[in-house]
Amino acid sequence: MKTKIVDGFSKNKKLTAIGKYLAFLFLGGCLLLLVLFIYYTWDLPQPEKFTETPFIQSTKIYDRTGKILLYDIYGEEKREIVSFDKISDNLKHAILSSEDSRFYQHGGVDFQGILRAAWIDLTSRSRSQGGSTITQQLIRSVYLTNQKSISRKIKEIILSVELEEKYSKDQIFDWYLNEIPFGENAYGAEAASQTYFNKPASDLSPAEAATLTAMISAPSYYSPYGPNKSELLQKKNIVLEKMQKLGYMTSGQLKEAEAEKINFSESTASIKAPDFVMYVKKYLDNKYGEDYLKEKGLRIYTTLDWDIQQYAEQVIKDSDKTNASKNANNAAMVVINPKTGEILALIGSKDYFAPPYPAGCDEKAPGSCLFDPKYDVATMGQRQPGSSFKPFVYATALEKGYTPDTVLWDVKTEFNPNCDPSGDAVVGTNGSACYNPQDYDGRNRGPVTLRTALDCSLNIPSVKTLYLAGIPDSLKTAKDLGITTLTDTNNYGLSLVLGGGDVNLLEMTSAYGVFAAEGSYIPPISILKITDADGNIIEQNQEQPTKVLDTQIARQINNILSDNNARAPIFGANSPLYLPGFQVAAKTGTTQNFIDGWTMGYTPFIVVGVWTGNNDNSPTKDEGVGIAAPMWNKVMQKIVASNPVENFTPPDPITNRSPVLLGQLPPGDTNTILYYVNKNDPLGPQPQDPTADPQYFLWQSGINNWLIKNGQYQIPANLPQGCTSALGYSTVTGQPCAINPNTNNQ
Repeated sequence: MKTKIVDGFSKNKKLTAIGKYLAFLFLGGCLLLLVLFIYYTWDLPQPEKFTETPFIQSTKIYDRTGKILLYDIYGEEKREIVSFDKISDNLKHAILSSEDSRFYQHGGVDFQGILRAAWIDLTSRSRSQGGSTITQQLIRSVYLTNQKSISRKIKEIILSVELEEKYSKDQIFDWYLNEIPFGENAYGAEAASQTYFNKPASDLSPAEAATLTAMISAPSYYSPYGPNKSELLQKKNIVLEKMQKLGYMTSGQLKEAEAEKINFSESTASIKAPDFVMYVKKYLDNKYGEDYLKEKGLRIYTTLDWDIQQYAEQVIKDSDKTNASKNANNAAMVVINPKTGEILALIGSKDYFAPPYPAGCDEKAPGSCLFDPKYDVATMGQRQPGSSFKPFVYATALEKGYTPDTVLWDVKTEFNPNCDPSGDAVVGTNGSACYNPQDYDGRNRGPVTLRTALDCSLNIPSVKTLYLAGIPDSLKTAKDLGITTLTDTNNYGLSLVLGGGDVNLLEMTSAYGVFAAEGSYIPPISILKITDADGNIIEQNQEQPTKVLDTQIARQINNILSDNNARAPIFGANSPLYLPGFQVAAKTGTTQNFIDGWTMGYTPFIVVGVWTGNNDNSPTKDEGVGIAAPMWNKVMQKIVASNPVENFTPPDPITNRSPVLLGQLPPGDTNTILYYVNKNDPLGPQPQDPTADPQYFLWQSGINNWLIKNGQYQIPANLPQGCTSALGYSTVTGQPCAINPNTNNQ
């Protein structure tokens, strides 16, 4: 019996020792867990970081309505934060079904889900099931890494529980929907929806929502632009089935969603109106900096009218085959509202996304390609404007006192005093080049008014108009109207009026807008306003017009350029410059050898400018009113037909001028205007000696020669001393041999 008692006591003693040992292990384990907990959570951030540090957001460039996204400026993360109610329920249901069906039941960590996932993994001998909740995925995405380790998992669980204690389920789900990556640098539902489907997240269909959800676990692998697109679509159907099982859709809706064709965007680097966007982006980069734009989520609301832009692009595209047949391989167009200066459409090349040609040309070297898609001719091009520059010169002449009825002679004229006045010489007596330009059709019409000369784009009287207006003053007018490229003032001669200086299409279109706005100038405007990510305005257009041209002068130009009857002798009554039923002002321009073709035109509320040619300055085969005019006509017709009719205000009658300036010359008078006026002050007293002007003899000789050629001038029987014929100058007196028969010019 004693032995048994001892044995029992010994057994109890052993059990007690084991209990103490286990208790010690338990306490040690708890202590170890506490130490590990403190170790792993020592430097954990607070969940409040969600509210303290906003997500990185890309900058969005929109059209004028704010509904059309033109371009997204982003760095590593392309994101746009949208409110919870602006994300489709289809996407919410798809994510809940696939990622965390018990999201609204658990407290941040779904232990039931973890056990279920572990069981499925064990029984299927795979690791296909995940147990992470939406909250855990959010924590991992913002604070942690995807590295699988015990420490990361502990941190993830702790932060998830903390987050759920402090914020509502909808707030956490909202953060999740705006944070998670979907591939192609798209972060959040809105960026993903715009990237893959070109639509806001609020408009996602069940099938599209399921497709985005299918990407979440492995965005790169399931990219629709990669080799695993079929697997993505299969997984999409699995997500749809889960949605149906959880009651988010009916069986019929499931069949419809599975049958829906998913149309992915052609390019994830989407850009609309590219030349306009790059023009805007250049301004933004200079003012805000590229890094700031990539992260701060600015919203840029531009002036672009997407409907007009699309139509203009289509017109150029439809005209390309015809243009190319005339060796015009590029085109540019600008549309501006002259009342506000707002750019409504801008196209710098016929196709921004096309390859350059011919093959092998260096598009990085401007002017080396026949067609260069990335060179924006509208804003960067330095092209000669041809006769489209003439209205600036005529406006200057009108400001000095000349009138639309002032008469100039459209006759063969030499303008270099060192050259033979016949207009046939090439080199002058001092070795300088002679200058005797011809009209477009090679004809000479005799006396014409300034109105006819400008409307019919006659070169010879236009050169005379520039001489009367003065080169410095004409350059000043162009500058006042917004032309900034004519800086080489010492090298411009009388050819300036025929387009002898380089300009760009945007400034030309804006300058024509000054005529439309009756003398008021507003520089080209591309941005209406800029807001931060919260909608606060940080920049807004406040440009005000500046008066740069007298109202009556602008009205006179408008009256001339909209006179279809006056230009009909050259262009025809039904040319592309004419829009039946609408009062439209228009002017063409063609440079030497047809290198550049222009058509500029406007109404009181719209200005359209078109350029055609080749990037390498190769000649085109321009004909008639040009290659640009038909494109101009289509766009202008579209715009004016969709707006209320608005005509130009007629200019006031001109009464305070001399009869000569009003074109009221004596019958049979054949004097050059230089006989009657001082070109520098036509409203002042008549010069006592018109022959003091070196151009007088040249202009009068041209008139006399034209009269002789047309049988309207009787050659004197006794030629002046030093003359052997009626042409040229006397070798003795230096006077013209054919003296004007008018008694007041003997």
